[in-house]
Amino acid sequence: MEMASERRGMSEQRHLLVVDDDDRIRNLLKEYLARAGFRVTAASDAAGARRVLAVIDFDLMILDVMMPGEDGLSLTRWLRAAAAPMAQTPILMLTARGMADERIEGLAVGVDDYMAKPFEPQELLLRIEAILRRALAARPAAPARLSLGLCAFDVARGELTREAAPVRLTEGETKLLRRLAERPHHPVDRAELAQDAGEGGGRAVDVQVTRLRRKIELDPRIPRYLQTVRGIGYMLAPDDA
Repeated sequence: MEMASERRGMSEQRHLLVVDDDDRIRNLLKEYLARAGFRVTAASDAAGARRVLAVIDFDLMILDVMMPGEDGLSLTRWLRAAAAPMAQTPILMLTARGMADERIEGLAVGVDDYMAKPFEPQELLLRIEAILRRALAARPAAPARLSLGLCAFDVARGELTREAAPVRLTEGETKLLRRLAERPHHPVDRAELAQDAGEGGGRAVDVQVTRLRRKIELDPRIPRYLQTVRGIGYMLAPDDA
């Protein structure tokens, strides 16, 4: 029971990108990882991955080495040369069995781990969880307090103040603001926020954002701190983070 609980906690809300040109493997990975509790986006080649990465931050990427056009090693080099947070995203590389040179080169260019095809799905899941634990341990702590113009948000306490006076937040508003505060200045997928919102989904998120803007912004119609990122979701843009 304890291990199952830990696994649910590790997969909860984690968004993975799977890049593989083999339709069968890509779809099997997507289905298996989704059943394990992950959110999964898939791309059939490096070009598709680049398009997705331009608008979404992922918690981990699973890349195949051998793909038509740009291969997984070249894509890894590009990722590691990119700006944070994309450059810091963990990568698990899939290689053909016996291709030791590819695995060595992959580790040299910044791959966090590799697996040889064919592989056991359970082993893949365990390796993903191990990589995510290491990444979580290495992640810098989120700011304890964020400045939002006249307002300030204490992330640990979940308390919002305006000119030092407390501002009442609902449980949903607190949860949403905390989730956005975990990644200041980076868009958070609306679907991810909708999962947190539970009943009401995306509609509940939109209502909470509208209410928060009334409490935080000088002009809620032209939000400065709680911004909409078209096609993705929302982003918190504090003054000091």
